[in-house]
Amino acid sequence: MARRPKTSQAVPAVAPNATEERARSRAIGGLRELWPFMAPYRGLIVASIMALVLTACVSLTLPLAVRRVVDNFRAQDGAILNQYFIAALAIAALLAVGTGLRYALVTRLGERVVADIRMAVFDRVIGMSPQFFEKIMTGEVLSRITTDTTLIQSVLGSSVSIALRNLLLFIGGLVLMLLTSAKLTSLVLLVVPVVVVPILVLGRKLRSISRENQDWIAASSGNAAEALGAVQTVQSFTHERASRAQFAEMTETSYEVSRRRIRTRALMTVIVIFLVFTGVVGVLWMGALDVRTGNMTEGTLIQFVIYSVMVAGSVAALSEIWGELQRAAGATERLVELLASVDAVQDPAQPAVLPEPVQGHIAFENVSFRYPSRPETAALSDVSLEIAPGETVAFVGPSGAGKTTIIHLIQRFYDPDSGRITLDGVALNALARDAFRQHIALVPQDPVIFAASARENIRFGRPDASDAEVEAAARAAAAHDFIAALPEGYDSYVGERGVMLSGGQKQRIAIARAILRNAPVLLLDEATSALDAESERLVQQAVDELSAGRTTLIVAHRLATVKKADRIVVMDQGRIVATGPHEQLVAEGGLYARLARLQFTDGSVAA
Repeated sequence: MARRPKTSQAVPAVAPNATEERARSRAIGGLRELWPFMAPYRGLIVASIMALVLTACVSLTLPLAVRRVVDNFRAQDGAILNQYFIAALAIAALLAVGTGLRYALVTRLGERVVADIRMAVFDRVIGMSPQFFEKIMTGEVLSRITTDTTLIQSVLGSSVSIALRNLLLFIGGLVLMLLTSAKLTSLVLLVVPVVVVPILVLGRKLRSISRENQDWIAASSGNAAEALGAVQTVQSFTHERASRAQFAEMTETSYEVSRRRIRTRALMTVIVIFLVFTGVVGVLWMGALDVRTGNMTEGTLIQFVIYSVMVAGSVAALSEIWGELQRAAGATERLVELLASVDAVQDPAQPAVLPEPVQGHIAFENVSFRYPSRPETAALSDVSLEIAPGETVAFVGPSGAGKTTIIHLIQRFYDPDSGRITLDGVALNALARDAFRQHIALVPQDPVIFAASARENIRFGRPDASDAEVEAAARAAAAHDFIAALPEGYDSYVGERGVMLSGGQKQRIAIARAILRNAPVLLLDEATSALDAESERLVQQAVDELSAGRTTLIVAHRLATVKKADRIVVMDQGRIVATGPHEQLVAEGGLYARLARLQFTDGSVAA
């Protein structure tokens, strides 16, 4: 047996995010949540059910044909026997065609519904504010979109169909058994309650374990995604062994939970099959005695035997599929949780409209804010600030002063706890987010580069831009030369997260993207932090041209990048402590003068 590796980080006994959700799970009733996704395909569902009913009915007629064949073995007219054999072959052919049709229809339905679920979950999650991702790992979301939907696809495309077919065989077989021999059927019915009890008891336990298993798989995926997303950092700090051990610990825990699930399901299968077939053998024993006494023909007994086997087999199949349905119910609940997640930032039901053209007049009115993940620390405290259209304002201060928070709130990634923020006199929370964000261009501190070509990465700023406009933006951002030098120029693939580019090159592509957007509000969050001196000079020229006539907010630690700003806002511990141009702030002394002294000279301050 595999042993779990020991690590310094203990894994909790209960899977992450699992306890409360599992406590309120609703057995396979959770599968009802799939109906909104299935409803648009009612025609396909009806066709699948018709094919399913056809195959079940044909299966139930086979024992009748077998009975006729057996009872006519000794018939003097061989033609009758031949007719029964031909009829049996025709029934078998119809069964084969019906089964193939059922498989095709049901599988198509499963694939279509799961594709819709995946799109719905992604559509929902991609629009959630950053606060949502403070509480759930991206890898876990991906696990739900992939692993959980794959499980649902398997159930919809196979298990549900098989379950319904076996249910029909169970009911139909039971009725035909009753018509064949009421005496023997009554004996069979005595076994049914004995079989149902372990299905219900062990089934409930199985569903709980299955949900826990899915939670651990998601947690393991989240851990792997986090480590692989920062693989260079992991390797730089020689953290591979600890990362392997942590992932192995979570994976082994998932495996141990799956072993409990397998043992429970195996135990349920053993109990059900043993009880079912023990009952069948006992009933057949009684039937054999009836044949010997002449109360029943051989064909009738064989017909009853086949129906008994059908009923027993359907019960056994249902007991196995029950576990699959419960796993799918747990997976459905996890996906529905994502779909039902309430975003902390909501668009208004009747959004206001920005006056055209957008000028870029931004105002903070007594804004206070704390990040939900750090409620004990104030990110902004009673900040009031007005930025005129076309003004360039730089924000400086020590780390954690609240500079980047200003950028986040202007994009309405979060709503302030108190106060309000306006764009051209309209409160941001009165606008639809996409309506005002399209007027904002951002260059983040950590540039995001997609696994696409250099051209497509720049065009991300404005998808309808022409190639000429893309190249013009690249030239303005001092990115054209290095892009043209790539093996395929602008069509060169830059790798996942831009791994084939240097830090400065990624930053210049991000700046080109913002230039291409041509928005009236420009946000630069440490936009030149990764550039060498020459590239910074070129980009600074581009930024100077770009910011002309635009409202520009610059966040920087390097004061050399903000000296040309119309106004500098000095922040400390979430508050504005000083404002003014560079020379004035240096002359006043205080925090800005101290920062300038540290960066520009060794002791004396130069304006």
